[in-house]
Amino acid sequence: MSIARPLLTLAALTAAGGVLAGCATGPVGPGGPSGAAPFNVSDFGWSSAAGRASIEGRVDYRRDGQAFACTGSVALTPDTPYTRARFRTLYGSTDRAAIPEAIVRARTVADPNADYRAYVRSAVCENGRFDFSGLPSGGWFLIAPVSAGGDRVVLMRRVDTRSGRIAVTLP
Repeated sequence: MSIARPLLTLAALTAAGGVLAGCATGPVGPGGPSGAAPFNVSDFGWSSAAGRASIEGRVDYRRDGQAFACTGSVALTPDTPYTRARFRTLYGSTDRAAIPEAIVRARTVADPNADYRAYVRSAVCENGRFDFSGLPSGGWFLIAPVSAGGDRVVLMRRVDTRSGRIAVTLP
């Protein structure tokens, strides 16, 4: 009878482990769980508020001895569960990345038709500089397409704003 109790305990632990494994959201890698987060418009509400934070940005990306220049506007996207999962898929990180545009465009994201454009801010990038002002405090993703005459590279970096001005360089 003393052997039966440990076997029952082991069986119970094994069953509980199987139940918990069924709750996993997907494989875990360097960026955390790879499961998709559903698009929820209420997650974006905070980003529409006016605030006293600003970002003074600069692009200084170099590869193979070449300096890359901005080739379009810089986007500022709120950090939400949906955008974090999306950017983890597109850029392989939720911190920072420099990925060829063709690779980003070839990757597939969950719920690709979710329309969060109304919450994305845009700034012109001239002479490698851009500026965002009137921002609320929170987490954001900066996205900047750059080129050195050939294929474009997309730079991504996560930033946090608080009241006041922060300086950010996209290397």
